Amino acid sequence: MTARALEIAAKPHPFRVPERDAVALLVIDMQRDFLEPGGFGAALGNDVTRLQRVVPTIRRLLDAFRQHDLPIIHTKEGHRPDLSDCPSAKRSRGAPGKQIGDLGPMGRILILGEPGNDFVPELAPAPGEIVVPKPGKGAFYRTGLDARLAALGVSHLIIAGVTTEVCVQTTMREANDRGYECLLIEDATESYFPEFKAATLEMVRAQGAIVGWTATASAVLEAL
Repeated sequence: MTARALEIAAKPHPFRVPERDAVALLVIDMQRDFLEPGGFGAALGNDVTRLQRVVPTIRRLLDAFRQHDLPIIHTKEGHRPDLSDCPSAKRSRGAPGKQIGDLGPMGRILILGEPGNDFVPELAPAPGEIVVPKPGKGAFYRTGLDARLAALGVSHLIIAGVTTEVCVQTTMREANDRGYECLLIEDATESYFPEFKAATLEMVRAQGAIVGWTATASAVLEAL
């Protein structure tokens, strides 16, 4: 390994980054609509406090990547006010009056620019960090993220955020198909359903990391 390479203790085997500048932290959808009462997560009947548990761990990762001047990308799921980018199959989720676009305690649910669509304060992007609004579950769908990562020379992604089995896993699979090597941080991702998180961790690292690797935040911080 070169002096600028990284090796992170991970499952099913170490996650290796050939050049430190080739890695970025991708934080998925740490927004109020999913983590606070009154947002879309709560409207679907979920216990949002489960997702709040990973906020301090993600903050530690953000601080470390900022300290080392490494790229950070934040995604936020949201739709245009006219809902022209929200298919009916998605709009129909949730109870009547609590669906995407409806007015909730934090403004219109899952609509770009509304208070609920903003990031939780502890994980707000710093100046210069990339923010990628996305209309779908995956971070590559209709976002231009692939081109932005290519411009940065990024080939390896450290991934955190919510929810593990939906937007996080979808993004990992999209990234894998595009040639990125992905490491999911076990204690920096969460689901409303603990069994779904556990199953996703097993799925992505199965068969020799068929979708990606998993590791703890401490392993990443130690390697950095």
